[in-house]
Amino acid sequence: MPANTRFMNPAAIAKPGGYTHVVEVTGPGRIVYIAGQLGLKPNGDIAGDFRAQCGQAFDNLKAALAAVGATFDDVVKLNNYLVDIPNNLGVYREVRDKYVNTSQPPASTTIGVPALARPDALYEVEAVVLLAK
Repeated sequence: MPANTRFMNPAAIAKPGGYTHVVEVTGPGRIVYIAGQLGLKPNGDIAGDFRAQCGQAFDNLKAALAAVGATFDDVVKLNNYLVDIPNNLGVYREVRDKYVNTSQPPASTTIGVPALARPDALYEVEAVVLLAK
């Protein structure tokens, strides 16, 4: 993570689980926005149940990060969309924690949705990335 990035959890806000409330970026750098990634295999088939789709979506995000020379350590914001959030939130957190830096997790928003663009899709993730150059 570039030195111009600061992760903060203000004492006046309840301590978050698995994400950071405020990520501040100052100075020069390169910002990359990665579109929502579904749990689609390279052949376009959906990966399976929620856990499989979530893992595939994070693998797809990893490939998108690599395309710009980034890793999950460079992610400053995640937006997550879950179908059936009451049943899938715990699984999402388990999968996410295998990918992100849990000591300095990115700022994050997780939203329960009734459906995604593809009818068999159960999870989607998008990211904002900060690179030094």
